[in-house]
Amino acid sequence: MKNSLLLAIALVLLGSSSVFSQGEIKLGINGGLPMGDAKDISDFNAGADITYLFSLADIVEVGALAGYSHFFGKDGEEGDISWEVDDFQFVPIAASGRVNLPFFFIGADLGYAIGVNDGNDGGVFYRPKVGITLGNLGLVASYSGISIDEATVSTLNIGLEFGL
Repeated sequence: MKNSLLLAIALVLLGSSSVFSQGEIKLGINGGLPMGDAKDISDFNAGADITYLFSLADIVEVGALAGYSHFFGKDGEEGDISWEVDDFQFVPIAASGRVNLPFFFIGADLGYAIGVNDGNDGGVFYRPKVGITLGNLGLVASYSGISIDEATVSTLNIGLEFGL
């Protein structure tokens, strides 16, 4: 079921490029430090995403985002007790928007993060971000959160964005 959903989303994103030929595709990579509930079970987060944005006004862009986020599980030892948390992953699918100002932008992504590993149902995904633009390259800082039942898996991220 998850594979069928991912294939459908990929086809929609690829098909939308011909509908909105004035748009721009951006590829991003990022790394983050888990915060809040996530810092107890993860040491580090790494991710990648693809965003399709088209201009709504001179400085406003909107579009869609699909990505992959991998959390590296934490292990530890306290006295005679040792533990190990398995890695866990999400595939965020979101609406994306940003306001472009000279040399920087502010934006946000909002959608749903599909849980990839067993027992991971996913949750609501949100990511406010700010970035510095240098032509087709951007340096992006963001906070991302995934609300799952009564917990939030969140990270403070830094990444690079490449315009195609």
